[in-house]
Amino acid sequence: MTQPAAFHEAVSVISYPMVIVTAVVPGGERSGCLVGFHTQCSIEPARYLLCVSRANHTHRVASAASHLAVHLLDEADEELATLFGEQTGDEIDKFARCAWREGPFGLPVLEQPRAWFAGPVHTRADVGDHTAFVIEPVDGAVAGPFTQLGFQQVRDMQPGHPA
Repeated sequence: MTQPAAFHEAVSVISYPMVIVTAVVPGGERSGCLVGFHTQCSIEPARYLLCVSRANHTHRVASAASHLAVHLLDEADEELATLFGEQTGDEIDKFARCAWREGPFGLPVLEQPRAWFAGPVHTRADVGDHTAFVIEPVDGAVAGPFTQLGFQQVRDMQPGHPA
């Protein structure tokens, strides 16, 4: 299947804000990945949509998880973004290489990002080569202003798995 050239060219210049999504399943298997496809999708009730590539380790864990955490990234978080974007949980324990704590619902909450939120998975839907997860944010924290890390700043990363 080929992508329409105009569409690919147009979206390649968008600087989507980047986030890290983390998940845990009963038994304690943790995973996390860098995500560029995400947005608030409802005000009342609060809902947030995340699209995770089916090719990566986090997809397998998130598909079995009841809750997910979303970490908003600052420009200073580029090294953390590289860890969660270029490495795969199939090969390494990303959490052994960064500071984190157990947060609500047993989720791994990364210490470095200044803002995060978490909640139960409300909906899962097939959206092509990704799965859309809609969560209902019920917990989180914000520790001051930050300058969002965008896709254009990480576009040269070599992903741990193909999209």
